[in-house]
Amino acid sequence: MTDTKNTPQNESFEDLLNEVFADNKTLVGSVLKGTVVNVDKDFVTVDVGLKSEGKIPSREFTLSHNIHDEIKKGDQVDVYLERLEGGDGEIVLSRDKARREESWTLLEQAYEKKEKVKGHILGRVKGGFTVDLSGATAFLPTSQMDVRPIKDPSALMNEPQPFIILKMDRKRGNIVVSRRAILEETHAEAKMELISNLKEGQVLNGIVKNITDYGAFIDLGGIDGLLHVTDLSWKRVNHPSKILQLGQTIKVQVIRFNSETQRISLGVKQLEEDPWLHAVAKYPVGKKLTGRVTNITDYGAFIELEDGIEGLAHVSEMSWIKKNVHPGKIVSTSQEVDVVVLDVEPEKRRISLGIKQCYDNPWESFAQNHQEGSEITGEIKNITEFGLFVGLPGEIDGMIHLSDLSWDEAAEEAAKKYHKGDQVTAKVLEVDVEKERITLGVKQLSHDPFDQGIQNFKKDMVVTCKVTAVNDSGIEVSLAEGVKGFIRKQELSRDRSEQRPTQFAVDEKIDAKIVTIDKSARRINLSIKAKELDEEKEAMAQFGSTDSGASLGDILGEAMNKAKQEKENKD
Repeated sequence: MTDTKNTPQNESFEDLLNEVFADNKTLVGSVLKGTVVNVDKDFVTVDVGLKSEGKIPSREFTLSHNIHDEIKKGDQVDVYLERLEGGDGEIVLSRDKARREESWTLLEQAYEKKEKVKGHILGRVKGGFTVDLSGATAFLPTSQMDVRPIKDPSALMNEPQPFIILKMDRKRGNIVVSRRAILEETHAEAKMELISNLKEGQVLNGIVKNITDYGAFIDLGGIDGLLHVTDLSWKRVNHPSKILQLGQTIKVQVIRFNSETQRISLGVKQLEEDPWLHAVAKYPVGKKLTGRVTNITDYGAFIELEDGIEGLAHVSEMSWIKKNVHPGKIVSTSQEVDVVVLDVEPEKRRISLGIKQCYDNPWESFAQNHQEGSEITGEIKNITEFGLFVGLPGEIDGMIHLSDLSWDEAAEEAAKKYHKGDQVTAKVLEVDVEKERITLGVKQLSHDPFDQGIQNFKKDMVVTCKVTAVNDSGIEVSLAEGVKGFIRKQELSRDRSEQRPTQFAVDEKIDAKIVTIDKSARRINLSIKAKELDEEKEAMAQFGSTDSGASLGDILGEAMNKAKQEKENKD
């Protein structure tokens, strides 16, 4: 057999073939124009003019169920040459990579010209998000998502968004994009336009951007304004979240605008009429109403009469009988209560309300049913150092002062006879409705023995009395049953050396002159000294003076003997 391996003809063919293959190898990794020669359910066959045709999975051409809706035989398409020979001997082509290469080319042009590009946020990754830029995958850092942190970015997913390319490296396949830069530019333009036309009183539509304890920030389309919680509604708002939601579109009015600081204060309640404008006519003093308790404090309860109108029922106006208790013991939040208007101050946006005025005043009722001087029986509720508190009709108390327990006994001694829970009968001494005070007395149920006893005694009368007590300031004496008197130390003798209370003993009988009769204090003041001076004057008048030759002692001795004799004769 003839050997043809080294013939010039064969050498020429081999060189030609190697040259063709060498040229084809330079095409690997590039995008080629191809013609669709066949379309079926799984693959699209494309001819790019090489030794064989390539098959590309149909999914790289369409996402629909029917591939024929997207591509057909004879269409020209750009494909990416991956390899000259695959496992089945055919060339390996890719439509996705062709698109990616196209995208990179367009993206590089946009990057150089600093133009915006369109993309879709695909999902979250560490530190940010992945973005599809027409086939090329880019990285969007979290800080470049928005001008403000976004709590829920899901609303932005898979939605067309504009981006600016910050960095890109084709060799490494890295692209970094920013959505924030687009927003800042858009916001800056919108902000300048909005600020130039902004004025107080203007009504705008805004979107709730953020909610805090003190209000909400409203996006007006490029610039934010603060809607303070007090400007949300005429009625009380405990927290803005009770009325607003993130992303909510609301109508607001510009209340204040500082062009220098560009601070905008917004209001919602200003879009409605102020309910306080008609408060005086609608809530006259004395009118009875029904309201709802909205807030309870140490000093009273706030009661809502209508949206935007609240009144305060001070703790002192909440109950006739519950004193010194917290308002929360009388009413509860959200409770419906009857109230009476006590005062209206529209300029201060204040209404004073009373709850107790809706009920009968128990002190007035008691005064109508129990005249002063009438008798009443009640239970002793409490005993203090100054008196007894007695329960009376209407859940009120009357007081018996210790001094009104007995005519004769000391107050402390008289009080020992009474105990908490005992029934006691007393006389109504005084009813003071204004001061909410009722004064009772036990001793007034009987006549004062002092009033009867003093009928037999008059001022300047010399009486015989019995010593009942001796103390440093003088001596106490008894003139008759229920009639007591007192002789001060200075009145015990005309002789200073004899002015000693200790020279007298209890139950000793002595003579003294009545100096004063004090009915209010129920006591007679007496003086031995005054009696002795009177006796001296009388003796001097009867027995003469010292000029007669008799000494003063003789005159007094004679007078005393005479007085003694008269007393003995009388006895």
